[in-house]
Amino acid sequence: MANKTLLQTIFGGLIPATDTVNSEKAPAYALSPKQALAQYAATGCFNRTFYASAEDQLERVLELCQAVGPEFVSQVAIYSRQNSYMKDMPALLCAWLSARSPRLHEAVFAQVIDNAKTLRTYVQIMRSGVVGRKSLGSAPKRLVRDWMASRDEESLFRSSAGQDPSFADILKMVHPAPASERREAFYGYMLGRACDQAKLPELVQQYQRFKDGDSGELPDVPFTMLSALPLSRQDWAVIATRASWQTTRMNLNTFARHGVFEVPGVAKIVASRLSDAGEIARARVFPYQLLIAYTNCDQAVPRIVRDALQDAMELAVAHVPVIEGKVFVCPDVSGSMKSPVTGTRRGATTAVQCIDVAALVAASILRKNPSAEVLPFEQTVVRMDLNPRDSILSNARRLATIGGGGTSCSAPVTLLNGRNAHGDLIIVVSDNESWVDSARGRGTALMAAWQKFRQRNPNAKLVCLDVQPNRTTQASEREDILNIGGFSDQVFEVISAFAAGDLNGDHWIGRIQAVAV
Repeated sequence: MANKTLLQTIFGGLIPATDTVNSEKAPAYALSPKQALAQYAATGCFNRTFYASAEDQLERVLELCQAVGPEFVSQVAIYSRQNSYMKDMPALLCAWLSARSPRLHEAVFAQVIDNAKTLRTYVQIMRSGVVGRKSLGSAPKRLVRDWMASRDEESLFRSSAGQDPSFADILKMVHPAPASERREAFYGYMLGRACDQAKLPELVQQYQRFKDGDSGELPDVPFTMLSALPLSRQDWAVIATRASWQTTRMNLNTFARHGVFEVPGVAKIVASRLSDAGEIARARVFPYQLLIAYTNCDQAVPRIVRDALQDAMELAVAHVPVIEGKVFVCPDVSGSMKSPVTGTRRGATTAVQCIDVAALVAASILRKNPSAEVLPFEQTVVRMDLNPRDSILSNARRLATIGGGGTSCSAPVTLLNGRNAHGDLIIVVSDNESWVDSARGRGTALMAAWQKFRQRNPNAKLVCLDVQPNRTTQASEREDILNIGGFSDQVFEVISAFAAGDLNGDHWIGRIQAVAV
């Protein structure tokens, strides 16, 4: 008969020993500097989260930048912007490079500072001193001037809304040399100086005439440049028909409040835009943004528009893989997952919680993989039957209403072991702050449960998807385990590649290191 004590000793020896503790002071595995920076770059928004302040996150990111070096920082910056669709993080990483590697800084700037919002964030960070300098310096000024020179006056004018710094502030900092009389007049206008208005772009002239009350023709500019002015219902209807996809999503209730949908044909135009696959792709929308738009819609928003948001959700998760074999999706529904997914920010805290993102991931995978099993967990697995034929939004909202207890990341895998279950992929979506199951052997409870699961399923793989910036994980990275962070639809692409065996080495880090700078 086999010596059970000996077998347990060998089994335990296969589990790597933990080397740190998480925010709940429970055993955990420290992410490598590259893994940790990648997690922050995909999920960090520099706002207070359940476990960390904005200052803590910023300090940690700067430490990690120093640890991994400029080359990897440049790759993370580009991946963060182009694949994870982040805003503040790539601007910070680009600014950090300005004092470390002029060559990489210039290459990254061209790829991540791609709109006026990220430009303002970049300038704000540079002036703050957090990356080691309090002024732009000659090279950054040149890059900003080149950025402005590469865009026509009308594009610059449309993107000029915003403060801290304003467009005029940036002009005063970099002193761009106007290449034409038209550009000279435009810069003078933006700085509030006297200028020859006849030489201004026609759009600027239209705006000024409308603002002065000399014209009833509504200029084609973002409505944030017009909202302080007296606008009629018809004016608002014109704004709604011209709005970008993201502006439309964010202002449905505003449009309803101003009677836009009472104007014949407008609701149909708005609904068509929201459910347009090309518009959704260009907007680089997060699936959770659609959830919050749908959830927050007033009853005054017509059904055709609300239904379009559901259609948009189905299109936004088109990258969800159809995975061969049996899949288990385990969304964390514990108390800490009730925190805002992008952190707490005074006056601008998102209503979307971490649990909403976890629920969306689970519902999205179930939609494309009807045989998948969803196992929500807190201290234990919470029983819930979901219909894969229901819409993603419907299932996500159901999942997000349950839970609230402590965190035991091992609970779903332990349940599967108790059933002697067979499977090919387990996806745990969590903030990884497991503590209820902390009193175990040399490794975490999740690693012990996973090791047992793999004894029955030697080809199975485990994905731990982190939805908030973190330093630790409950499962140590290796050939059969992927640690990844984020809440864009790109995470599905990475999961799919991992499940198919197309990721090698350090998995997600390898994907980032493949970025061309």
